[in-house]
Parts: sequence; C-alpha cells; structure tokens
Amino acid sequence: MRKIVLACIAALLSSTLTHAQKSEVTYKSKQPYKSWVKMAPKLNDDFFKTKEAIRIGDNVLLYQQTTGGWPKNIYIPAELDEKEREEVLSEKDDVNQSTIDNTATTTEITYLSRLYNATGIEKYKKAAIKGIRYLFEAQYDNGGWPQFYPRPTGYYTHITYNDDAMINVMELLQDIANDKAPYTYLPEDIRKQAQAAVDKGIECILHTQVKQNGKLTVWCAQHDEHTLAPAKARAYELPSLSGAESDNIVLFLMNLPHPSPEIIASIEGAVNWFKQVQINGLKREYFTNDEGQKDYRMIPCQEGEACDPLWARFYTLEDNRPFFCDRDGIKRYDLSEIGHERRNGYSWYNNGGLKVFKKYEQWKKKLKN
Repeated sequence: MRKIVLACIAALLSSTLTHAQKSEVTYKSKQPYKSWVKMAPKLNDDFFKTKEAIRIGDNVLLYQQTTGGWPKNIYIPAELDEKEREEVLSEKDDVNQSTIDNTATTTEITYLSRLYNATGIEKYKKAAIKGIRYLFEAQYDNGGWPQFYPRPTGYYTHITYNDDAMINVMELLQDIANDKAPYTYLPEDIRKQAQAAVDKGIECILHTQVKQNGKLTVWCAQHDEHTLAPAKARAYELPSLSGAESDNIVLFLMNLPHPSPEIIASIEGAVNWFKQVQINGLKREYFTNDEGQKDYRMIPCQEGEACDPLWARFYTLEDNRPFFCDRDGIKRYDLSEIGHERRNGYSWYNNGGLKVFKKYEQWKKKLKN
C-alpha cells in the first residue's frame, strides 16, 4: 500500500513539474490581454514557487505605475526585449493609464499577493500594498470609484459599474477586510481601511440606485461622480438602466452577512425590476450576411421550445424599454437597426438575471433563519 501511495505522489510531482516546464514556453509568447486576466486567477499554488512565476511577477512590477495602479489591456506575462522594457518604463508616470477597468489593478494585486505568500520576497508585498493604497486613494468621498484615476477629464471620472469595475474592487477589499487568503499577510491598518472603503462603497451603491415613480430599480453602467445621476460614457453607452452591470451589484449585496433594512430594500427593488423587464420567447440566430460576414439576429422561439429569459444591456430610464445604440449615439429599439460592427462588437443581451433569481431564493431562506 505504501508503495502505491509513493508512486501516486511521484506521479503528481512529475505532472506538476511538467506543467511548470510547459508554462515557461506558453506564457512568454504575446497573447490577447484577456488571456492574462483569465489565466491569473486559475494558476495553482505550486505555480507560484516556479521561476516562471517570479519572471511574471517582475513584469507585474515593471508595469506598475507611479500611482500604484496598473494600465489595462496588457498581456503581462509576455517576455519583453530591451526596447519594449524601456517603453514600459517611460510610461510609468503617465497618470492617464492607471485604471480598474477590465480587471486591471485587482488582478495584479492578487497575483503579487499569491507570489509573496509562496516566495516571501518583500518587493512583491510592497508592490501589492502600494496597489491597495492606490485603490484607497482613488475612491471618491461619496464611496464610488472612477474607471481611471487620477485621469482628470472625460467619462473616465464617472463612478463606474461598467464591466463590474467597482464591484471587482469591492470584492477584493472585502476579502482583505475579512483576512481571507491570499491577503492574510496584510497589517491590521490595511484591513481596517479596506472595511471602511467597502462600507463607503455600499453607501454609494444605495445612493445611486435609480428610482422610477418612487420605486427602487437598478443602476446605470456609470453615474456622475458629483450628482450621482446616470451618466453617458462612450457614444453608444447612454444613460440607462443596465441589465448587464446590475446583476453583480445585487449579488454583491446579497453576499453581505448582516444586511441593513436599506440593503434589504435595495435587493428587493432590484430583484423585482429584473422580474419585471425579463424578455421571454426570444433567442439568437446566427447567420452569414450578404457581405459574407458572420452575424446574428434575434428571433422568436419556436412553439414548445425551451428558451431561457434574456435581459437587454440597456433599458430606458423612464419606461424600461430595451434600446440599442450605434456609434452615432442615437437610440434604436431593434437590434437590426444598428450596424454590423456594433451589433457584433458589444454584448446587447445577457442572461445574468438568472443567477440573480437563483441567489435570491437562497438569500431569502437565509434571511428568515
């Protein structure tokens, strides 16, 4: 029996080493940035003990801005030549680049934290703490976070729920406050600041929730940092109620351990809105258009066909009417009325409400107990 156990352990170690050796080749080649933000959370603990993990960690340090944050849309594991390294170094003081968009900064803080835990190398700890302090500094007094900081102008200064930017930050800070791995190395003062930042963020969420005729609904993808009103971002991202960003906001609130009456009311209002605006009996149909391009359209489900409900990305603030928008900034009420590029280059429908409903049932039971 002992021989069998030893053989299993040897096989496991061999598999781990082989994986690490393959990683040394795979991670060095340049890839889309999404490969980095998807890969980083899935790396196992053993990986962080390898030379390749340290090489990537040094790249993370290289890309960290003077502000403490990181730029977005960078495939950080790529092996750089000297010229590329010099270009990265020359942009460290560019205040327009530090952001929480597209999971930038939160991804790097987590990677450095795991690397420090595995290696005990102090420079990774210092860089992670600098990144966390950047998040503290970037938070507005009203509790919101801008998409970019300290970028001074443009829609980048709005409170940003878009693509879960603010929620990603709050989830990381909540884990820090709760002394969860991989952040257990952090000092008590950081944990206290993290909890204070989360509390302020929750207040911002409550204050930005849109009301229709006195009833709580959901949130816009971005809100004005001064008035807290729904705000425009890119030309095709008009003030609206967001069926995409609001789902994870509600999930975050439902995960809070001791919800206040205000938080409970916020959740109930949002869930009722998701029920009210769900789109039934509609599905995507993919086809090749007359120009030979891959395209899709929305068609009715067949009789007897099981189709999950959908939610539009944007609804009108006044009457919850789904709308779509091209780069001309004009509202249209049928997806076929916008051009191929925006129709296929943006997510106009989603099924995020389903996870809200599932979590809500669990949350209600827990609330009663």
